[in-house]
Amino acid sequence: MDKRELYDSFLALEENTQKMLARIDVMKQDMTKILEHNAELEIENQHLREHLQELENLQAQAASSKPQSQEPQLSKSRANLEKLYEEGFHVCNQFYGSRRENDEPCVFCVEVIYRER
Repeated sequence: MDKRELYDSFLALEENTQKMLARIDVMKQDMTKILEHNAELEIENQHLREHLQELENLQAQAASSKPQSQEPQLSKSRANLEKLYEEGFHVCNQFYGSRRENDEPCVFCVEVIYRER
C-alpha cells in the first residue's frame, strides 16, 4: 500500500466516523425526546390513576348512602348486551349483530339479557 492509498483510507475512515457521530447525535436527540415524552406520560398516567381512585371513592360513597333497589343489577357483559339491544341490534344467537327492523322487540334477545343464571 503506497502513501496515497494510506492517506485516502484515513480520509475515508475520518469521513465515515464523522457521519457515524452525526447519526449518533441525531439518535441521542431522538432518545432525549422519547424519554421526555415517556416521563410526561408517566406523570399524566399517575394523575389519571389518582383521579380514577377519587371517582371510585365517590361512587362507593354514593352507593353506600342510597338505599338498595329491589331490582337485580346486570353484570357488565349483560349491560353491554342491553346497550347493544337498545341501540337496535340483535344480541340473540339466532340473529346476533343484525339490525332490528323498526326496533321491533325480540323475545330471544330479551331472554339472553334478562334470564336468570
